[in-house]
Amino acid sequence: MKIYTRKGDDGTTQLLSGDRVAKDDLRLEVEGTLDELNSCLGAALSHLEDEELAETVRTLQGKLFVLGALVAGAQADDSSSLLSDAEVLALEQTIDDRTASLPPLRAFVLPGGAPAGAHLHVARTVCRRLERRLTSLAGREPVTPAAQRFVNRLADLLFVLARSANHRAGVGELTWGPEHGNPTPQPSGNTLGRRAS
Repeated sequence: MKIYTRKGDDGTTQLLSGDRVAKDDLRLEVEGTLDELNSCLGAALSHLEDEELAETVRTLQGKLFVLGALVAGAQADDSSSLLSDAEVLALEQTIDDRTASLPPLRAFVLPGGAPAGAHLHVARTVCRRLERRLTSLAGREPVTPAAQRFVNRLADLLFVLARSANHRAGVGELTWGPEHGNPTPQPSGNTLGRRAS
């Protein structure tokens, strides 16, 4: 099987539904951002030495493929394989479990830290862009409501995973806190904060 088909040379591509759309179609913008996010997670995985965190990230990569199939118009015979509110609740549980093992939030975090943590911060920002694209798509075409909730919660989880990766690597992060009267980043050790979401 050749990797190229030449069918997209006219600026269109085929969805799983069989429909052909322009490559700058909003649905394709969502698909492309999903792909970008999954690649960011792959980059983070290349630096993750903690197997527990790595397994969580690999699971998320699989869920992104499910979301991508739904956005592309795939129909699943088994309803349990579709993205549902149960998946959103699972993300929330993971967020709660991970947060319980981290220091309390005391300031806004500047993205960075260990390589894995820094890549997970990048993934979080791409996830927020995915959320914006998905919201735009939902304003024009039907989108599974659970999908929007999933992406929203996923961005929160990626923030927590970035904290976890840095904490487990023993790498402190820089924080910014206007309450200190000084916008200059300050070393924070393992005391991490988050940006407004």
